Amino acid sequence: MAARVRFSLARAYAHLRTTDPVLAALIEAHGPYQPRPLEEATPEAYYRSLQRTILFQQLAGPAARSIQRKWFALYSKDDRPPTPKEVLKTTDDEFRASGVSRQKAGYLRDLAAKTLDKTLDFRGFDAMTDDEIAQRITAVKGLGEWSAHMFMMFTLGRPDVLAVGDLGIRNGMKIAYALPKTPTPKEAIAIGAPWAPYRSVGAWYMYRAIDTQDPD
Repeated sequence: MAARVRFSLARAYAHLRTTDPVLAALIEAHGPYQPRPLEEATPEAYYRSLQRTILFQQLAGPAARSIQRKWFALYSKDDRPPTPKEVLKTTDDEFRASGVSRQKAGYLRDLAAKTLDKTLDFRGFDAMTDDEIAQRITAVKGLGEWSAHMFMMFTLGRPDVLAVGDLGIRNGMKIAYALPKTPTPKEAIAIGAPWAPYRSVGAWYMYRAIDTQDPD
């Protein structure tokens, strides 16, 4: 499935090349911006994205996927994620048996409850600013600023999100700009400021800087 980009890449490249020669070189070296594919833009897809974020927190991918399979099996045989109502009906023993910790069970229930009572009204996200969306998401237990930024960058496809809490992006800045140490979040904000209104694209190229660093 091809990634859907909801803004003009031509304008993004032109702006980033003009304002930042380091990014201009990265764009030339690594080619087009290719974020991971987005699911369909529906409230259900947005809910599943945040549900997965909670489930995978602080776990290696294989371990998280194993727990996810066991958890999904509580609800169906076709490996589908549970609905908010199904999550709220899940007992502590069922969560525990599938490998979901008590803490994450609480987070998943809070996400489900806030989705049902429209504290998280996904249908209104298109009309909201990034700050408004971040406030809604971080109201859910277990979802902080980093989770909100990742959601906006990769699930909503928003163009101007700079997740300075992401160590990967900051390490990429260290490599790309030949800095003596990894920049602090405050320093990363200053580095990324010229990229606006396409900071999501600039951040993606910081990941590419890490991918191709000289191992020596």
